[in-house]
Amino acid sequence: MRAAAGHGLTVVPRGAGTKTHWGAPPDGCDLLVDTRRLGRIVEHAAGDLVVKTEAGLALDDLRAVLAGAGQQLALDPLPPGGTVGGILATGSAGPRRLLYGSARDLLIGITVVRADGVVAHAGGKVVKNVAGYDLGKLFTGSYGTLGLIVEAAFRLHPVPRAAAYVSATAADAAQALDMAQALLHSALVPAAIEVDGPGPITVAALFEGVPDGVPPRAEAARSLIGGRVGEGPPGWWGRLPDGEVLVEVRALPTALADLLTELEGLPTGLEGAARIRGSAGRGVWHVALPADGADDALRRLRRHGTAVALTAPAGVRLDRWGPIPALPLMRRVKDQFDPEHRLAPGRFAGGI
Repeated sequence: MRAAAGHGLTVVPRGAGTKTHWGAPPDGCDLLVDTRRLGRIVEHAAGDLVVKTEAGLALDDLRAVLAGAGQQLALDPLPPGGTVGGILATGSAGPRRLLYGSARDLLIGITVVRADGVVAHAGGKVVKNVAGYDLGKLFTGSYGTLGLIVEAAFRLHPVPRAAAYVSATAADAAQALDMAQALLHSALVPAAIEVDGPGPITVAALFEGVPDGVPPRAEAARSLIGGRVGEGPPGWWGRLPDGEVLVEVRALPTALADLLTELEGLPTGLEGAARIRGSAGRGVWHVALPADGADDALRRLRRHGTAVALTAPAGVRLDRWGPIPALPLMRRVKDQFDPEHRLAPGRFAGGI
């Protein structure tokens, strides 16, 4: 990083490469920094439920090591196969974000290399963040535009001893919302409430805990929404929907019916290719759209929350980000961390 700064080179970080196509294509890439050789567990304080790892460590490898101690980093990578640094840089999280939170919530410390090659630490055992910034929150979801993530420390949870899934089919968008809200506001504490639709629309919930407690909670959930109880998830669980354009939508959980209705109302020939899937409990969904008409579909979805096009085919013109009220502040932060705008230039919102 210091050498790149000295030569004025643009730098793009990469982990396993599962999400390098997310965000806008960078305006330049003189140097691609692959972090996979940074693959160690630096420290696992099992008694404190804390782990510190290098950024290139595969999440699957970390999961296997922690499982030996009966612990877990409760993140479900989307898509599978990512690294610690990748899941932080893209801010992605899977179904269990409802109970455990996202990477931003579980992160307690971070080490980064700035654009000028200076190493900066925040959180964990460090008392004060660099320059007054909460580096963990800033770098989560920054797509490599602020610096290179090299280490991270996370809060862990015990591995649940039992799990059960409850899934049911909704007759329409309104019933899907009623089912998701009934689960969310019950005392059953689901670890995840996911939806997949339209045509048909399926609502599913995951319950985790002790062997004596999970079955009664799952059965109570089945009595609320119908369907069936199973030990395994539906086939679509924890998978991104397939489509030419992948959109992340964030809205109030109560917007679910409106979002499903928007997709069902797309012009003839498009609705079969449009699909929404994700957390009906947290209000974070991924929507797959055909490239033809995607810009109009994005405008429809933005009536109910934010909608960001994560991926799109080359040559397809889209308003990827939509309105960004905080863009002036984001530009000032970019100028502080990367004054020459050499880190993944143009990949993030507003051409940052």
